[in-house]
Amino acid sequence: MSEASSLEAAAADLVPRARRGDAGALEQLLGRCRGTVFQWALVQTGEAADAEDVTQEVLIRLHGSLHRFAGRSRFTTWLYQVTRNEASSLRRRLGSRRRLAEAATREAEAEPVTTDDPADRVHAARVAAFAEGLMRSLPRRQREVFHLADLEGCTVAEIAERLGTSPVTARVHLFHARRAVRAGILERWPELAAEEGR
Repeated sequence: MSEASSLEAAAADLVPRARRGDAGALEQLLGRCRGTVFQWALVQTGEAADAEDVTQEVLIRLHGSLHRFAGRSRFTTWLYQVTRNEASSLRRRLGSRRRLAEAATREAEAEPVTTDDPADRVHAARVAAFAEGLMRSLPRRQREVFHLADLEGCTVAEIAERLGTSPVTARVHLFHARRAVRAGILERWPELAAEEGR
């Protein structure tokens, strides 16, 4: 079960209780939402510090505005829209994007190292930075769709619902995102193309 599906299942119990004034249920709901919202915000902003700011704002908004969730859509769909809106507001306030290379480098350095071999550590950091850079180089909508499909495991129908678009549009964005990522990988490691043909 994906993190979003797990959150959806928990929300089915916690949201009605929280809306009735159960403070414990609200606290549990906020705790369950935090990690998922942070991941979504990171995809939107491309920067861990900005994602943390967005997460805090979304949780504050959720605390005060849960009554606005009418239940006409899935809870995670509604929460995703709140997160997207807050990330858009942050981008407007900042007025410009952080440099992608700096973000990729910082995240690669933060990756836990599981080997004692310095060469392996350097290689792992370079691969992580490269992958992060590829993700960041995608247009925002393609990055969103790629993250939801290939990292969260959402279906095209779920992606379309979250983004408020048609399944056909979601598929087109996913196709372009996957093609760009594949092209970037093959440009960096052309020997993989030969392995694909075997």
